[in-house]
Amino acid sequence: MIISITDPQAFKTKALQWAASSAIFCYLDSNGFEDQYTKFDALIAVDAKDEIIAEAGTAFDRLEQFRKNHTGWMTGFFGYDLKNETENLSSSNPDHLHFPDLYFFVPRYLILIRGDTIEIIADNPQQVFESVEKQVISPYPEQTPINIRARFTRSAYLRTVEKIKEHINRGDIYVTNLCQEFFAEDAAIDPLAVFLRLNEISPNPFAAFFKWKDNYILCASPERFLAKRREKLISQPIKGTARRGESEIEDEHIKEQLRNHAKELQENVMIVDLVRNDLTRSAKKGTVKTEELFGIYSFKQVHQMISTVVCELEDGISAIQAIKNAFPMGSMTGAPKISAMRLMEQYEHSKRGVYSGAIGYFTPDNDFDFNVVIRTLLYNQKNKYLSFHTGSAITFHADAEKEYEECLLKAKAILEVLGQTLSSSPSSH
Repeated sequence: MIISITDPQAFKTKALQWAASSAIFCYLDSNGFEDQYTKFDALIAVDAKDEIIAEAGTAFDRLEQFRKNHTGWMTGFFGYDLKNETENLSSSNPDHLHFPDLYFFVPRYLILIRGDTIEIIADNPQQVFESVEKQVISPYPEQTPINIRARFTRSAYLRTVEKIKEHINRGDIYVTNLCQEFFAEDAAIDPLAVFLRLNEISPNPFAAFFKWKDNYILCASPERFLAKRREKLISQPIKGTARRGESEIEDEHIKEQLRNHAKELQENVMIVDLVRNDLTRSAKKGTVKTEELFGIYSFKQVHQMISTVVCELEDGISAIQAIKNAFPMGSMTGAPKISAMRLMEQYEHSKRGVYSGAIGYFTPDNDFDFNVVIRTLLYNQKNKYLSFHTGSAITFHADAEKEYEECLLKAKAILEVLGQTLSSSPSSH
């Protein structure tokens, strides 16, 4: 069923409110950013006809089988620790969130919003439309104060960067992504209100709100991990971040600095090389190419340097195999990829889990699109544990102080939504 609506933004909010009462739903929002690969403005998948929950080991094989049984729309997430299945790696850092490594579901109700038209795929589309329209948009409740702490003290983070640079000097790795967790215990939030506020403060092209029982993913990601359009694979790694200016002149100056910043260009090109290498595992020979190098894109909170790498999918390689061949994404690992992942497991203080994984969808024509889970709040409502990570690229030329500041810049929108600044007494790590 396809219907025209007059206020898509209001309909999105109502649909989210309606979906929020379900135990399982996925909301994806491109926030008005369109490129040639965009399929819709927003997708809302609600309630599971069938689902798959899997841990690293056989997760991709099980998903492959699940996909063969369910060839229509499907949404879900891949956790970062599936690295332990794609490579000979392990995860031993503490995990306070307890999300599965992989979760996908076949939605009972699917709403697609494109401009001022909506498409509802369900047994009773008219009833779904009426249920959504009946919703009354309620104001956000005030957020009660939350004590956010950091797993790294500033000094411990700076020391760790210096240790990693020793590995780079020795030639163990060229570049890596060091991530740190910010967390709150006994935290009470209204996940819907927090997501709506986050999406307002930091509207990004790969925003997502995912609910799986008592577990919530509130995501303001600007980055595409991997998409498939017919026989074409598209990856758009982000490496290079700069703050927004106070004025248009300052903003342009900051963009120009980013465009010519040797360290940012160096880390971007290293990751582009790594992504090219990942895509060759799924590509027809000679088809991997860089469509755009060092593109500067502006978002509400930051400027980002984004490159686009594409290839043609080799015959006989399935959509899920193509994802597995490139996972986890190079922008969140480093190069060489396996050495960087192994080292970060040693130097980070908490399990990444869904952070630096991917959320997205498969379509009935077997296209897919997955983001990179960054700028994301993770919340286990049952044990009231709230967490978000930020990371930055460490290269030979990295300045530890500046990398720490970049982590805080990336945390800014989430902290603002929670009405917080960081606690001055981080944990003992």
